[in-house]
Amino acid sequence: MKALLHIGWGRGRAYPETVTLSPFPSPETLRLRPATPADADLLRAWDREPHVIRAVTDTSEATTAFADVDWDAELADPSPVSFYLIAEVDGRPVGAMQVIDPHLEPTHYWGDIEPGLRALDIWIGPSDALGRGFGTRMMHQALDLCFADPAVRAVVIDPLNSNADAHRFYQRLGFVPVGRRLFNDEDDCLVHRIERPVWEARR
Repeated sequence: MKALLHIGWGRGRAYPETVTLSPFPSPETLRLRPATPADADLLRAWDREPHVIRAVTDTSEATTAFADVDWDAELADPSPVSFYLIAEVDGRPVGAMQVIDPHLEPTHYWGDIEPGLRALDIWIGPSDALGRGFGTRMMHQALDLCFADPAVRAVVIDPLNSNADAHRFYQRLGFVPVGRRLFNDEDDCLVHRIERPVWEARR
């Protein structure tokens, strides 16, 4: 899986960067809340959305974004090292995020990586929520959350190398590409990173 944050406390999974590139803010109220086991059916449904699948894999035959993920298990045991968030707009779920500490995450998806980082995954679920500025607002809130911990020096994310829209989206937020990398022996990604001073200067 791709740049979504790692799903579940013990999987090195990455999620789709199917986020809006719209420069226009939405008037609706968006909030991030902790995901719960009750969200498993919602996430399973979003797994079948074509735009989510495209963001997760370059395999054209894929019919499910996260076919090997047991969402009930993923959401059953949250950890400070890896947790999920659901984005809601006026009470309606529109997206999801995963936040992990890539240095401590037990599957070592990111390999040998320094401490003091967070990794994010983000995806918009329903197709009618695309292009409305929700992805930008989700990222702003998530980055504020990550950098609220004074020990966090930078945030990384791993969109597919083929996902040029995601690259532009993250770079508009202040992320810079730091190198191409193959995850799970199959996901060709272009890793991006944002340093604390860069984000703080944009606040």
